[in-house]
Amino acid sequence: FETVLDERGGRALVREPTTILQVNIGLFCNQACAHCHVESSPLRTEMMTHDTAEAIVRVLKNSPGVKMLDLTGGAPEMHEEFRYLVREARALGVEVIDRCNLTVLYEDGQEDLASFLAENKVKVVASLPCYSEANTDAQRGKGVFERSIAALKDLNAVGYGVEGTGLELDLMYNPGGAFLPPAQEKLEIAYRSELQDTWGISFSRLYTLTNMPIKRFADYLHREGKMSEYMSLLVENFNVAASAGVMCRDLVSVSWDGRLYDCDFNQQLDMPLRSGKTIFDLETIDDIVGEHIVADNHCFGCTAGSGSSCSGATI
Repeated sequence: FETVLDERGGRALVREPTTILQVNIGLFCNQACAHCHVESSPLRTEMMTHDTAEAIVRVLKNSPGVKMLDLTGGAPEMHEEFRYLVREARALGVEVIDRCNLTVLYEDGQEDLASFLAENKVKVVASLPCYSEANTDAQRGKGVFERSIAALKDLNAVGYGVEGTGLELDLMYNPGGAFLPPAQEKLEIAYRSELQDTWGISFSRLYTLTNMPIKRFADYLHREGKMSEYMSLLVENFNVAASAGVMCRDLVSVSWDGRLYDCDFNQQLDMPLRSGKTIFDLETIDDIVGEHIVADNHCFGCTAGSGSSCSGATI
């Protein structure tokens, strides 16, 4: 990947000042989605301890350049440290993202989740891989679409996605197979029309995410005999302009046990920072500025077409 990046005149992969701290609280989830690069499920037991959560808060306090705490999993809301991290970050004036699978709103103990998120002005980024029931359930399980629609309505009811409330509700699309996502702006128009007209649902914006050829999606590609074809698609659509905005430049990924990675994909491939530092080793997040980013061929997934990141297209 880095050879191609250099040949095309792309900027070297070097860590810039961090603005986003992305934290994977744990791998337990109430779903087991076919495309999940984390391989989360109800059977996973890996969860963050309070000591690790406290270390994250300590680093946040010492890192004024970090503007966003991005909480993911698994289903992050189902982990004990989720609400602690939300409250502590908001008290510091740091914005918080909850990467929500929507159906978690109906799990035992989560009855007040929507109101908790609204009270703390947490930005919700919700996974909805398609606005059709058949396609969504094929990826995420039978009945997930119906519960997701109900959850979106409940989030709308407390102000999420409603203009003027300041409560952001973004949706995340990923392809249902071995192809690149369509243009983000055009797809957002289709989502907005379908969800509003059919269900009366409003949202803030839509993000598109390319499926990375790792973990469960890699297993799917191998079963279908499409791994070589998909990798060729990513390489052939390499866009040097998209490489300038890849998330690893200003994002740090923290695992449930405190290890540090350049992105969530590297975390799932067990490719830590070159320095090997953990959250416990840092005084401030600036301690890792200038490190060379760890890259491999899966990085073509973030630089194909319009680019891909946890905040959607990069160009």
